[in-house]
Amino acid sequence: MFVPNGRYQNFEVYNQLIGDAELLNAGDFGDSISAAHWRRNADVMTRYTDPDHHTISLYVNGGTGIKRQIGPDPLTGGGPGRCCLMPAHLTSDWVVNGEVELFHLYIPHSAWERAVVEAFDIEPNAVEVPEKTFFLDPLIEQTIRHAMLPLDWDAPADRMAMSSAGQMLMGHMLRSYSSKRDLEFRVRGGLSPQIRRRVFDFIEANLDQPLSLEQISAEAGLSPYHFARMFRQSVGEAPHKYVLRRRIEAAKQMLRDPGLSVADIAHATGFSSQAHLTTRFSGFTGLTPAKFRSVAR
Repeated sequence: MFVPNGRYQNFEVYNQLIGDAELLNAGDFGDSISAAHWRRNADVMTRYTDPDHHTISLYVNGGTGIKRQIGPDPLTGGGPGRCCLMPAHLTSDWVVNGEVELFHLYIPHSAWERAVVEAFDIEPNAVEVPEKTFFLDPLIEQTIRHAMLPLDWDAPADRMAMSSAGQMLMGHMLRSYSSKRDLEFRVRGGLSPQIRRRVFDFIEANLDQPLSLEQISAEAGLSPYHFARMFRQSVGEAPHKYVLRRRIEAAKQMLRDPGLSVADIAHATGFSSQAHLTTRFSGFTGLTPAKFRSVAR
């Protein structure tokens, strides 16, 4: 059974669900992103009162019995693959009937305001986020289903990918659904050689740690949004993919030492277990760590 312990416990939407829903997984990924995976089977009315955070919600399974209570005629249309965008400081009522599996991405309003300034260079109160209910968005759905839910949220090696995916969804929310979606993001060039070296050195020194996009971008003195774009322009791949590649390369070097166990190597390179390393290593190289060790000697 999952035991909650994180910043996400302060969020209104989380606290309304924890009373009658099963929390499958949850985590904080940097200062800007938290996530929770829920399973619920209830017949209740739920009110989210003046949340101080934005919520992106995906109905992973079920949810056809959920309605958004607005006036005398509740809004229907829930079901697998449907998304909801619940802005901060908007109180909302929901009629819940039956089973649903949910993924929630929580974005503190303060983090949203920073993102607005960094992305558009305008005052945060000039950008509004509308409520959207039971809509389809393939990018949101595919990112959550394939790039977030399958990960080990506690493993340092996967927390970087969670952080990057969450930041990407926040950027998508800004570009696609905010009142200023017609504005262009500020564009910058690539990273300077000095900053690139500083970032690379920081990553190498912390491969066993749960790195986030925010931590790495801070080393460059940039916002996560600008850093991710500039890093990709300079290096040719996303930051989280580069970090995973460096973890795998470090594991390869350690596997050449017969005195190190695969479990020890997994721990030293940021993987939660030997099995976790094996899964990621095989996906990256086509070989299990044991097979690589046997042919690399």
